Amino acid sequence: METLKVLFKDYFGVEAVSCAKLAASGSGRTYYRLIAADSRRAVGAVGVSATENRAFITIANHFAKAGLNVPKVLTVSKDGMRYLQDDLGDVTLFSALEDGRTSGNYNDYHKQLLLKTISHLPRLQFEGGEGMDYSVCYPQSEFDRRNILFDLNYFKYDFLKLTWATFDENALQDDFERLADDLMAAECPVGFMYRDFQSRNVMLVNGEPYFIDFQGGRRGPVCYDLASFVWQAAARYPASLKEELVNEYISAARPYADLSGEGFRSALRLFVLLRTLQVLGAYGFRGYIEKKGHFIASVPFALQNAASLLNDGLRERYPQLCAVLGFLSDASQAEPVPADGRLTVEVTSFSFRQGVPDDKSGNGGGFVFDCRGLANPGRYAPYRKFNGLDANVIEFLENEGGIKVFLENAKKMVFPHIEKFMERGFTNMMVSFGCTGGQHRSVYSAQHFAEAVAAAYDVHVIVRHTGINVSKRLK
Repeated sequence: METLKVLFKDYFGVEAVSCAKLAASGSGRTYYRLIAADSRRAVGAVGVSATENRAFITIANHFAKAGLNVPKVLTVSKDGMRYLQDDLGDVTLFSALEDGRTSGNYNDYHKQLLLKTISHLPRLQFEGGEGMDYSVCYPQSEFDRRNILFDLNYFKYDFLKLTWATFDENALQDDFERLADDLMAAECPVGFMYRDFQSRNVMLVNGEPYFIDFQGGRRGPVCYDLASFVWQAAARYPASLKEELVNEYISAARPYADLSGEGFRSALRLFVLLRTLQVLGAYGFRGYIEKKGHFIASVPFALQNAASLLNDGLRERYPQLCAVLGFLSDASQAEPVPADGRLTVEVTSFSFRQGVPDDKSGNGGGFVFDCRGLANPGRYAPYRKFNGLDANVIEFLENEGGIKVFLENAKKMVFPHIEKFMERGFTNMMVSFGCTGGQHRSVYSAQHFAEAVAAAYDVHVIVRHTGINVSKRLK
């Protein structure tokens, strides 16, 4: 911060009387607003990488020379770790759209802001890309097949593996490889790819859009940015508005490229899918790992975007990916638990081969019961294609004996704790039942235990069967 004050004084010739830290963004950079007594002001940035800072500064200078709406970089520290830029104020496009986002009703004012913003995008991509020195881009100069696989694996490792879904990893990787091939062959022009073109990165200055946080940009397909903006998960734009924005973009891009054909539309759909998966990876990392709740809140909207793409052609081309997205979308659309302060008991069945499920409430876990000592229907061919919700498996388990006593003992242990949790105002409890494959004994146990809790207590009850991809709110 002191270095920023020195930069400010050297540039303006006066000291900053105020240096206030601005709200944190998703990146590791830190921003400060510096103001002098005569009201001259600037935003100071403290980066975590001199190379990343260099990318932003070089791109910003290039854009400014092209007459594009970006903040002017005023001065840079000798080590390249800090710089001052124009202060564009506090009004982002995201904040200006808040009423429409919360109500789901985007009025004419909102639409005009969106249309004006999207009409600038082709200039950034094509005019901004003209003469760009892509060698300065961070972390690389061009979006390629490796980038695509990075995004897909971000989804797999930082989101999918943290959910309740089960999947065939080899089959999913086959889908990833096909999707990467299809994206590389898609009919989409290349230019400057902003990489994170979304409403939080658009500042409004006297009603005009200005663009920030493009340091991750590189040469790449222009479809990616259009997908990022129009299908931003938290925005929840209605389908008619999405179509209007896409048409406005195509019209604004006409001086640079003819995007009116079906080939471009087909390419755009693939990039919407890719961007949605990348965003889910980011939400998983920021939300489930870093415990930032507002990212988790956007997950259902991103899954809705993905589900809207799952036509027959995609299901045939990427069967495992579409099956997983379909399950996750269905689970996210289940009736939500009201925020009424009552206890929520989550009962989960799982396979010990996959590991004990994580506790998403942040409380660190709960009861875990091992069902592997019970008679296993999975050892017998007639039951292998069925699970603990099917009548023949239920009959087998109940006739073999032992499982009812097992569940009674589980209830004797857990039910007193439910009563204590209710008395103390706790809002989350997790109870898990595991077996070898996560399909027979654990499913039966979790289902019957959850039903018993729902019958006995005035609490919310959710049952999840991770081995068979079933999730349901019972009460």
